[in-house]
Amino acid sequence: MSQEWNKLAETIPYRLAPSMAKDHPNLPVVKEEGCYYYGVNGEKYLDFTSGIAVTNVGHRHPKVIQAIKDELDHFTHGPIGVIQYESILNLSSELAEIMPGDLDCFFFGNSGTEAVEGALKLARHVSKRSYIVSFIGGFHGRTMGSLSVSTSKGKYRKHQPAQGMAYQIPYYKPGQPVEQALEELEQSFATLFAHQVLPEEVAGIIIEPILGEGGYIVPPREWLQRIREICDEHGILLIFDEVQTGFGRTGEWFAAQAFNVIPDIMAVAKGIASGLPLSATVANHKLMQQWTLGSHATTFGGNPLACAAARATIAIIKEEKLLENVKKVGTHAYEQLTKLKQAWPLIGSIRHFGMMFGIEIINPETGQKDGETAMKILDLALEEGVLFYFCGNEGEVLRMIPPLTISTEEIDEGLVKLSNALKRL
Repeated sequence: MSQEWNKLAETIPYRLAPSMAKDHPNLPVVKEEGCYYYGVNGEKYLDFTSGIAVTNVGHRHPKVIQAIKDELDHFTHGPIGVIQYESILNLSSELAEIMPGDLDCFFFGNSGTEAVEGALKLARHVSKRSYIVSFIGGFHGRTMGSLSVSTSKGKYRKHQPAQGMAYQIPYYKPGQPVEQALEELEQSFATLFAHQVLPEEVAGIIIEPILGEGGYIVPPREWLQRIREICDEHGILLIFDEVQTGFGRTGEWFAAQAFNVIPDIMAVAKGIASGLPLSATVANHKLMQQWTLGSHATTFGGNPLACAAARATIAIIKEEKLLENVKKVGTHAYEQLTKLKQAWPLIGSIRHFGMMFGIEIINPETGQKDGETAMKILDLALEEGVLFYFCGNEGEVLRMIPPLTISTEEIDEGLVKLSNALKRL
């Protein structure tokens, strides 16, 4: 590492909050391009994280960069409502074309947790009900409203009030037969409504259609469809948190389309604008019109530069047929990971949907989760030149979320590096 970078790095404990700046692996880089990061001494790292599912069209896609430059000739900031500008109006129309069902109206924010906050507030406002139901293991953000429905890790709630307006029930268990999962779901709701909160007091049920931070768990379609039916039976609004699953990550624009389950409200962010801060709370315009003027607002949400980047991102996904690439390359990656699992007993399961992969690490003798070994594998893989991230309650799942632009050759390159890392354990 260069002396200049060493000097900069010394300021981290004093200038950057460790709750953020001490995440894994704290890799010093000077450039990003396509599917790669470049280190301070010229190292090249294949990025299997996409900036945690953000740069879906790859780092610094030329068309995204050009769109930002073009918008910069006109705007840097636009408080929507005070002024109106073309990029946000065009983005709204283009988003409506790719959204599931009749979701066609948008409140723009800056981050996933803001989108979730908006979804919770909208559900409560229009339903005139107080309570929210979420699922154990779900992650929806770290601001206070979002935190009240997030349970992927207990440490996120440390020293924070529990916000007693939310209840949690179990998420689908990996590998569970559909009939058993449905039976347990019915029992969970029956117990909830009988002992904790009446259904007519529940404003919304919020769920990640694929559990992200909680371990990349993919439920059966029938399980999600039954939740939709329960919402309809009791007049409860169904909220999908698609912050991580949106914008092509599943091989469809959104997981709602992949599972054929249409929510009433969605929270989207991450991949929407290729790294610029942007998010949206989404609903049908008839529902959104019930959100009275001034009851929710923003200064920075829908920034013109971010909107321009989002428009370019959508265009790239269409022009480069990235949804098709997800299905093709995603299938190839799953096949290669399955071979790797067969060779390594410490790999417990491969969880897969589209371009989302969870590689569960276990103790092969006990079958128990092994977050400590997973972290060693992450470090060794990085030394080999490929960057993964972690998820799961104990950090036992290697999260593999490469850009949607990735090729089969780059997948193979990264998995060879992973294999080499496993050999060094």
